[in-house]
Order: sequence, then C-alpha cells, then structure tokens
Amino acid sequence: MSYSSTDAIAPASRVRPDWADGALITLILGAVVLWFAPSGMGRYGTYVLSLWLVMSVAVMGLNLTLGYAGLKSLAQAAFMGIGAYATALLTAKTGTPWVVAFAISGALCFGVGMLLGFPALRVKAHYLAFVTLAFSTLIWLILRNEEWLTGGSFGLSNIPRPSFFGFKTDGALAFHRFVVVVTLLLSLSLWWLIRSPWGRAFLALRENPTRAASLGVDTRAYTLLAFAIGSAYAGFAGALYAPLVEFIDPSPFSLSQSFFILLMVVAGGSGYLIGPFVGALLGVVLPEWLKGVADLYLIIFATVVMVLLIICPQGVLGLIERGWRRLRRPKA
Repeated sequence: MSYSSTDAIAPASRVRPDWADGALITLILGAVVLWFAPSGMGRYGTYVLSLWLVMSVAVMGLNLTLGYAGLKSLAQAAFMGIGAYATALLTAKTGTPWVVAFAISGALCFGVGMLLGFPALRVKAHYLAFVTLAFSTLIWLILRNEEWLTGGSFGLSNIPRPSFFGFKTDGALAFHRFVVVVTLLLSLSLWWLIRSPWGRAFLALRENPTRAASLGVDTRAYTLLAFAIGSAYAGFAGALYAPLVEFIDPSPFSLSQSFFILLMVVAGGSGYLIGPFVGALLGVVLPEWLKGVADLYLIIFATVVMVLLIICPQGVLGLIERGWRRLRRPKA
C-alpha cells in the first residue's frame, strides 16, 4: 500500500469538522457521562443504554465502509451475527475467556469481510449492495437452519458475561460500564484510523477512485481494508451483544436489521465520527422513549426519521454543521 500520496487526496475543505481534536474530547467526555448515567435508571434503562452503545459500535463499522470509503453494504447485521454466535459458542460451550472470544470474533469477521470485499473490486454502486444482500441472506439461513451448531430458532442461551481478575460484570451497571470502556477504546481506534493516511485513502475512494489511483493509491487494497475493518467492528459489536442479552437467536441478525443499521448511519450523519452514536440514539433509544404513546410510537419514529432526511439528507450532524456554517457566515 502506498501512503506517500494520500496527503494530497483529501483537501482541508473536504474534511469533516469532527476530524478535529474536538471529536476526541467529545468521545472522552461522553464516556465519563455514560459511566455515571445509569444511576437511578433501573435495570431496564441501563440495558437500553448498553444496547445503544453496542449498536453504535456496529454502526461505526458501516460508517467507515459507507461514510468514509463510499462502499454500500447490506451485510452489517450478518457480520454482527457471526461475532455474536462465535462469542456465544466459544464462551458458553468451550469456556474460552471473553477477551479471546472477542478477538477471535473480530478476526473472523475481518477475514470474511476481506473475502466479501473481492466482489467490491468488480462491481459498483447498487450492484455491490446486491452482493452483500445475498451474503446477508445466506448467513441468516445458516443461523436459522444449522441447528447442530447455532441451535436454530431455539438459539443459544446461558451466555456468560466477562470477568477479569476476579471482577465480574454480571450486574447491569457493571456490564454497562464495561461496555462504555470497550466502546471508548474502539471509538478512539477509529478516530486514530480516520486521521491516519489510511483514513485519507478511504476518503479518496469515496470522492474520486480514478484520481486516487492516478496519485498512486492502491485502490484494490484499500477497498478490501474498508470492508474488512468495517466488518470487524460489526463482529466486535456482536461479541458485546451476546453477553448483554445472554441469549441469541437468528432474528436480530436478519436482512431487515442490516437495513436498520444503514438507516442509523444515514440518519446520524454518514461520514461523521460521532454520527454512529447519534444514529443509534435515534434507532435504539428514541423508540424506547416513544413507547409511552402505545402503538403509535413506530409511526412517530418513522415520521421523525423521514422528515429529518427530507430536511437534511446528511443526517443530524449534517443539519448541525449547516446551521453552524450559517451562524459563522459573515453578514453582508
């Protein structure tokens, strides 16, 4: 891979504002707030916050693939399922420590993502989405039908939560704080990656692949990397999801969930580092808040998202950026 020419690919005018150090400060402050946030919320409220962070990790991976590299994927939930089932089988069936299962799940999804990325070298735009759609359907069928391995529709139960040096995360609050730490580490890793020459190369793929190739960027290698790293993040999310719910079946990893994760990327702000947290907030926490209005909450949720995307297709953070630019615009 060539890094020397990537500095010339992503001019300052194309770099998102959250590439600045402010994104790092936001991530750290957010982790501090979330560490104490569940106090007084009860077990279910703590679970919803933990689920929001887990889904944010999955959305981070798709945001890298789509928002930064410009590659459309409908397989994020499938990779999340691979990570969840790998972790469940390793920890519940073989007694493998969660840290090892976490690493294996990420590595497994990275490898499968690398293989799935090869069609991305030959097909573009919606054709690539069809390839990942077929892959997502295949994985769901395997999870549903191979009962000897996955338990089929009966799923896998008694998934243990991690423990480290005598410290257990069995309680809702303890596990939530554990998820906060892991999510922060994964977010900081992605923050570093996006600011690195690799991140500039991913942006080059999105903006103008032909120009990037002419400047010496190995577009084939970076396309594969974008898929693989984004898939690994979905695997990490699955490795967190399995002990969070302590029971998994194929339903959370269906094709519809991949569309929902894609919606979170777009609604939060594709190509923004903080976008996955905002999108997952809309997709996970907002529906919980709206459940007080009985059966109307799905209609209200869908309406909110549609109005948002009509007003600003760049999502919530795009809307905030647009308003910030208007405020800073010099008055005539």
